[in-house]
Amino acid sequence: QVQLVESGGGSVQAGGSLRLSCVSSGYTSSSICMGWFRQAPGKEREWLASVRTGYGTSYYADSVKGRFIISRDYAKRTVYLQMNSLTPEDTALYYCAADVRVPCENRRGVADYQYWGRGTQVTVSS
Repeated sequence: QVQLVESGGGSVQAGGSLRLSCVSSGYTSSSICMGWFRQAPGKEREWLASVRTGYGTSYYADSVKGRFIISRDYAKRTVYLQMNSLTPEDTALYYCAADVRVPCENRRGVADYQYWGRGTQVTVSS
């Protein structure tokens, strides 16, 4: 069973940065697809970015391209989301997700991921 544990959330002022981490375990595949989503109160869960861990190939939603960077440490089985130039609109619960099936390129919906973390809260104040 794949397990995901997020960390790194917190409170930050507008214009600031945060780096989220997601540690994964419980799988034997050499390359899986891992993604970041967020969900604000009253809104649907939104895909932000994903990366194929074995190759480092990354994909971004237009809404965060240029501000957020997804990366991975293959040896540590950890994926990061560096978030820059944060605004109050980025306030949400951020989730890490994983899917052991490939390819990763078009996995942009909630149903495209088999496993989920519990989320880490990001609050951006103005």
